[in-house]
Amino acid sequence: MGRGRFITLEGGEGAGKSTQAAQIVAYLTQRGIKAIATREVGGAPGAEDIRSLWLSKHQGFWDPLTEVLLIMAARREHLTKTILPALEAGVWVISDRFVDSTRAYQGIGLGLGVEVIDALYHHVAGDFWPDLTLVLDLPVEAGLSRMTARSGAADRYEQQDVAFHETLRAAFLQLAAQEPQRIAIIDAVKAPGDVSTQIATCIDQLIESGMR
Repeated sequence: MGRGRFITLEGGEGAGKSTQAAQIVAYLTQRGIKAIATREVGGAPGAEDIRSLWLSKHQGFWDPLTEVLLIMAARREHLTKTILPALEAGVWVISDRFVDSTRAYQGIGLGLGVEVIDALYHHVAGDFWPDLTLVLDLPVEAGLSRMTARSGAADRYEQQDVAFHETLRAAFLQLAAQEPQRIAIIDAVKAPGDVSTQIATCIDQLIESGMR
């Protein structure tokens, strides 16, 4: 049994990442590939504890660097307790957000710089990166409209103004342009089934690349 693959879903609020993560697991299962879905910030007991602490404070409570250090601590727990063991066991791991969210939100959105995020990430994960990152892209207004239609209170980032979300969208597209070999842009304006079809094409290519 070979090593599993690591796929991450990124994008702005309301893009449907959690829905598509579940769909990817179902698609891989149909193809006879064992897969699990996880999330960030979180994905392991210690990481979920950090998530609760992080989300308990209003935006601006944490210094941006302090916030990143909390996220990286949670990521380390996620990696060591969930992601890496699963991959070594041959299981594919699908994560709703990972390091590209930190690069976009804190690195670009909060102005820390992507190079700072990448340096910290290297200490946490070394040279480990996702095998495939899918950026679910849609106009900010459409994403916010979907978000407000959901039940429950908005979290600390969902409460940010439209300009911040526009910055985030541009950040994800910028990252995708810089790493086209790893990051694919998915048109998330379409119906969920059409989005799943786009994603399935990318996954099929990843599967085929491992057979060569």
